[in-house]
Amino acid sequence: MARTGVQYEDVQRAIESLMARGEAPSVQKIREVLGTGSFTTISDHLRDWRQRRAEKRDEPLSQAMPDSLTETLATVWKEAQSLANESLVHYRQEADKQTVEAREAQAQAQRRAEDAEQRLSALSEQLAQVQARLEERVQALATLTNEQEHWQQLQDKLEKRLTLAQEDIAAMERTREVDHERHQQAIQAQESEWKERLAQEEARHEASETRLMKMLDDARLEKSELDKQHRRRQEQLEKRVERLDAQAAEQRKQLQEEERRRFEEASARQQRETELKDMRAQLEHSSAEYSRLEAQLGQLTHENKLLKERLAFAPLPPFVC
Repeated sequence: MARTGVQYEDVQRAIESLMARGEAPSVQKIREVLGTGSFTTISDHLRDWRQRRAEKRDEPLSQAMPDSLTETLATVWKEAQSLANESLVHYRQEADKQTVEAREAQAQAQRRAEDAEQRLSALSEQLAQVQARLEERVQALATLTNEQEHWQQLQDKLEKRLTLAQEDIAAMERTREVDHERHQQAIQAQESEWKERLAQEEARHEASETRLMKMLDDARLEKSELDKQHRRRQEQLEKRVERLDAQAAEQRKQLQEEERRRFEEASARQQRETELKDMRAQLEHSSAEYSRLEAQLGQLTHENKLLKERLAFAPLPPFVC
């Protein structure tokens, strides 16, 4: 059965896991989380993820900055500042090291030819580590501020600088047999270039720090204004609740009065129904008595009729003179 490669969803879940632990995603860390996958595939997926994140940078951010976000931003800024300082020191040391190696190149041409591959690999690895660390810090700052485009441009410039440095090293290796005078000229040109780049980096670093401090001040002012608005809305809600409580109390009072009135009406209605029932019972008793008397009257009428008939047909007694 063919082995399934690392998919974009796997890399995305690994990135979310790293960010949940407060760690910035990188190719090495993602591979440690996944436990498998080639660096090329992971790097492609990571680049795709960053591009999708960049496409969402125009979405409006929350107007209020939480305290936890402010603290995280300050921590990330300190780490980025420390990393930038370390990078500047590293660049200076690397420039000094290359200067010494270049001056010794004429006497150690054969040795440099054998060690050039190792130095190039070590320098590329160091530059890749610096690039990865800078990318992590840039991505962390990009999620908290509106400076994502600036940091992305800075990242592109750093990548170009790394490319130029690699090209310089390759050029130095190809020209290892050039005479000492041309070597000295190349070294001086390279030193000037590194100094100029370091000066530009320091100026850019100071400008970024100033903009970030201004953003922090603006965020604090905005948070203070939002707190004031929240307190005013809270007071309005409390007053409205008091009015509603008063209205509810009045309605409860009216409801109790209405219930009392209905209870009295129900009692009166029940009393009238009882009296009506008694009157109906009396009427039924009177109707029965009337019917009995009427029957007796009919009986007496019938008996009187019979008596008259008997008297009419009865013989007269003899007349006595």
